[in-house]
Amino acid sequence: MDAENKFGRISEVKLETEYRDGKVILSDLYFTAPFKIMQPFYPRPDYMQVMVLSASAGIMEGDVQEFSLHIKEGTQMEYLSQAYEKIHKMKEGKARRHTKIQVEKNAFLKYAPLPTIPFKDSAFENDLEVDLEDDTSHFLFQEILSCGRAACKERFAYRMYHNQVSVRKKGQLIYRDNTRYEPLDFYMEGLGMYEGYTHLANLVFFNIEKSEKWITEVRELIDRISDIEGGVTRITSGDVAVRILGKGAESLLKILDKIQKFSPTP
Repeated sequence: MDAENKFGRISEVKLETEYRDGKVILSDLYFTAPFKIMQPFYPRPDYMQVMVLSASAGIMEGDVQEFSLHIKEGTQMEYLSQAYEKIHKMKEGKARRHTKIQVEKNAFLKYAPLPTIPFKDSAFENDLEVDLEDDTSHFLFQEILSCGRAACKERFAYRMYHNQVSVRKKGQLIYRDNTRYEPLDFYMEGLGMYEGYTHLANLVFFNIEKSEKWITEVRELIDRISDIEGGVTRITSGDVAVRILGKGAESLLKILDKIQKFSPTP
C-alpha cells in the first residue's frame, strides 16, 4: 500500500535547454518543493552543468517525483545532484520517481547523479525513459547503487529497489535495464548478484564512439584495479556499457571518471 505523499502533490522538476547568442541556457525551468535548481555552471560557454538541490533529507515514504529534461538541438548539458540520494526507512509504503529525457539531434547530455543509498526497510521504484532523436543525439548515463548503510550494519536491509531504464533511438528501443532487488527473496551476496561487494556502478555511452581498442584497454584497466570486478560490453545497438562491482562509492566515482577520460594507446 502506498503511503500519503508528504508534500501533498507530485514533486516536479522540468527544464529545457537552448543555444542562444553563443551560449547554452535554460530556456524553460519549473520546479516544486522540495527541489530547486542552482544557477548553472559553465566550464565553457557551450557546455552547461545543472545541479538539482533538495530541501528534503532524502526520499521519504509516499514521495512521488516527476523529472523532465529536454536537451534541444545543438546544446550540451551535464545533470548533477547535490548529494548522495538517501532513500529513508518506510513503514509499509514506497516512493516513486519517473524521469523523462529527450535529447535532440546534435545535442549531448551527461546524466550523472551521485550514488543512491537505500536505508533499512525502504522501498523505491524508479523509471527512467530516454528518447534520442537520431545518431547525433549523444547521451552518457551513469549511476551507482549501494547496498545501504554498510557501516550501520544495514547491508541489503532495504525492502525493495526497482530501477527500470529504457533508451529509444528514432523511436526504437535500443537498451533496457530492468533491475528489481528484493533482499528478502534474493540472496544479494550470492553468485550472480553482488558476490561480496557493496556497490554497483553502471556507465553507458550512447552514440559516443568507442573503438574495440578502447574496449580492450578499459577491460585491462579494470582488471588491474584491486577490490573491483567489472566488464565492458558492446550492446546490439553498437553502444558501449560498463558495469563494475566495488566496495565504496567514492572509489567507483573516481574509476568511472577515469574511464570517461580514458584514451587508448596510439
